[in-house]
Amino acid sequence: MATTEQGCRDIVEACTLNSIILSVCHVLRHYPPMSKIKELIDSGAVGDVVNIQHIEQVGFWHFAHSFVRGNWCCEDKSTFSLLAKCCHDVDLLSWWMSKYKCTGVSSFGSLSHFRKENKPPGSATRCLDCKIEKDCCYSAKKLYLNMYEKSHWSSTLSFYSYIEYCKSMGISDWPVSVICHEPSIDSITKALQNGPYGRCVYDSDNDVCDNQVVSLRFFGGHTATLTMVAFTESVCKRIVRVFGTKGEINLNAKGEVQLYDFLSQQTIDVGIDFPSSASVRRSVMGHDIADFCLIDNFVHAVAMKDPSIVPASPKEILSTHLLVFEAEKARRENRVICFDE
Repeated sequence: MATTEQGCRDIVEACTLNSIILSVCHVLRHYPPMSKIKELIDSGAVGDVVNIQHIEQVGFWHFAHSFVRGNWCCEDKSTFSLLAKCCHDVDLLSWWMSKYKCTGVSSFGSLSHFRKENKPPGSATRCLDCKIEKDCCYSAKKLYLNMYEKSHWSSTLSFYSYIEYCKSMGISDWPVSVICHEPSIDSITKALQNGPYGRCVYDSDNDVCDNQVVSLRFFGGHTATLTMVAFTESVCKRIVRVFGTKGEINLNAKGEVQLYDFLSQQTIDVGIDFPSSASVRRSVMGHDIADFCLIDNFVHAVAMKDPSIVPASPKEILSTHLLVFEAEKARRENRVICFDE
């Protein structure tokens, strides 16, 4: 919603006072596998939830693009990475554990890798001038020029596969389209020679965490953890494990959900209801069709003049944001922050 606590409070207050339907784009609540996990938890399929493990895999090249060279690289230009990247992940944990009040938070994290002291000997300030660029997995030449030429990345590699996925969603030429409006070999080369996206990842002005762990404690001793990490093959894919007193739920990076029942000792592949792709425009199929589900939900709420159709109330939305701010405060101050039980 906003990059400050007060900004978030002001938005919620304005919407509440003026009876405005507020829907924050926490797309993960609208991603069918995540909704299915909520359904399973609320149905009692795993008994009482004792612990949840949630991993946000940012992707090695995606982090370099967005959080080292890109728009979210510096706190004073945008915000800290937990708020920018994982606000809706914290929202998921709060949503799944809504039966219990959160009573405490701690967090550890840092900018561990993309630092000047990790700059390889013999490397240059810009990738196009670098003698060892071929040996660097974060090379801007590989990421932008070679991707555009399609001469370097095999279709079997995660990078190229993700680009093709974006194109199938109607997002053409991303991420190259971010660095120049009309991509061509000449325009991309000029952008890498002169702009921020051509910088060495170890020689940029970035200052946001490339890894962070958040631990949440809930009333009754229930716990949940969120891990955000840059150094993954998968891009923006979540891995989730829900541990209950009667069973376990697992979500893999492919969006497949499995339920293990302690009594029968059987594993069930849980069916997921996705909207038919034939009925959804390609331009709103992003985030594995969650974008469509979110907008469809919001439009329906507005049409029916019924704010209860939106899955998160303004109070819930504000609570999630404030929890993110508290988690970051805990990291900075190296302490556990306790809330009234």
